[in-house]
Amino acid sequence: MTNQDSVVVTRRPLDVEDYIDVARRHKGWIVGTTFAGIVLAVVIAYLWPDTYQSTAVIRVIPPQVPESLVATNLNMTMQARITSLTESILSRATLTNIISTLGLYKKDLNTQPMDDVVERMRTKDIRISPVQTGAVSGQDRVTAFQISYLYNNRFQAQKVTNELVSRFITENLRNREEQSQGTTQFLTSEVADAKKKLETAEQKLSDFRVQNMGHLPDQMEQNMQALNALQIQMTNVSAAISRVNQDKLLLENQIRIDKDRATALKDPGQQPQLNNARNEKLAEKDREITSIDAALTGLRQRYKETHPDVQRAEAMLAQAKKDRDALVKEQQSTKPEARQVDPETARQLTDLDERIRRGEAQIAAKNLEMDDHQKSLTQISASINNYRTRIEGVPVGQKEYEGLISDRDLAQRQYEDLQRKMSSSQIATNLENRRQGEQLELLDPASLPQTPSEPKRYIIVSVGAAVGLAVGLLIAGIREIKDTSLKNLKDVRAYTQLPILGSVPLLENDLVVRRRKRVTWMAWSTACLVGVLIMSGSVVYYYATRV
Repeated sequence: MTNQDSVVVTRRPLDVEDYIDVARRHKGWIVGTTFAGIVLAVVIAYLWPDTYQSTAVIRVIPPQVPESLVATNLNMTMQARITSLTESILSRATLTNIISTLGLYKKDLNTQPMDDVVERMRTKDIRISPVQTGAVSGQDRVTAFQISYLYNNRFQAQKVTNELVSRFITENLRNREEQSQGTTQFLTSEVADAKKKLETAEQKLSDFRVQNMGHLPDQMEQNMQALNALQIQMTNVSAAISRVNQDKLLLENQIRIDKDRATALKDPGQQPQLNNARNEKLAEKDREITSIDAALTGLRQRYKETHPDVQRAEAMLAQAKKDRDALVKEQQSTKPEARQVDPETARQLTDLDERIRRGEAQIAAKNLEMDDHQKSLTQISASINNYRTRIEGVPVGQKEYEGLISDRDLAQRQYEDLQRKMSSSQIATNLENRRQGEQLELLDPASLPQTPSEPKRYIIVSVGAAVGLAVGLLIAGIREIKDTSLKNLKDVRAYTQLPILGSVPLLENDLVVRRRKRVTWMAWSTACLVGVLIMSGSVVYYYATRV
């Protein structure tokens, strides 16, 4: 047995005539798969149930009252509100209620659980999307949005769309009113709590003021003014006391002089030098009393009554007055001897006695005035000491008082701020209750679809024909590649490298040729008839079951 080396022959490049020959040789596969693709596509297209899409458009109506006048008490934009409403309306409970009420997905419910059907309805059949936005205050704002529902029954699709639109509008009204009222109620409770805190802070401050009346830091200026007024009043009273003392001394001196004259008239031989000496002592003692009294007045303006200098001055004044009174008594104890006087001397003595009595009466009046001034001075001194005690005691409770005022002011600011917010929220709630806030309005009602949105039958048939043609061409190419025989004179010339002198045509029996053509025609007729019947049956079934 002889081994022969295999020779690898490279195929010649094909031209247009070759491709035409390939298509002619494999036309059955190409046409057959194309027709099969068309039949299959028609069956799929007409057995695929119709899906109708009902669409409605809802418009967002802006508030009828400008937000610059009445601010809303809701913190959600319309886009966020639509998202929230979508989550609420597309909840399992709501969709289950719609399915049960309208009798949807009966066939699906026989084979699938309710949760799967609801999930399919939520994710595939219901579509919610904005259809128009506008720029408001520099921000994009939804002005309208579209609700669509896909179902195999166009009337049911319209009902479901109407139901969803109704729920959107109703739920939006209810949510806005509830949220607005909830905000108002919350602010009302906060205002009540803030009012209680303010009343508590004011009560603490009031109690502190009652307990520390006159010692409060904010009364410092008032206390200082009152203290200055009392000091001025004390100065005036002290000056009045000094004037009374001076007047009293003058009256006493005048009385002594009159008494000396009367003594001289009664006893001309009495020693005048002794009387003059006594008068000089009394005058000196009076000057001493006046000096001590002036010094005591100055000390009282600077110190309290308990100060050692004030007490020492009072003791010196009391001692000086005792010494003066002793001199007066000593002078009055010396009585002149009685003697005969002439009428003129008697008249002068009578005048002198009258002047002495008037002077003593004036002195008694001055003593009463002095007592009044002393009482006033004592009262003023007590008041000055009281105000000094208040002023000295102010720093002790200043920190506590400032803390109470700060707490009161903070509570008052919080109360006023919350009260303003509550008033604004109440106005916004009234606006929502009157349906004058941002609302949803049906712009385009749910449409009743006339043609199904799915499937796109012409597209499906076209795609099926294209796929069948591609498969046929693929099969033809594969069969051509596997067939290594020489098909025409070009192959003989290219692969044998020999000149061609002539060709002999293929001679076949006419009977065999006619029989083969008849069988081929019968096969194609049967296939076409079956395909047409299948497509016709699909179309008839579609129109027979169409709603």
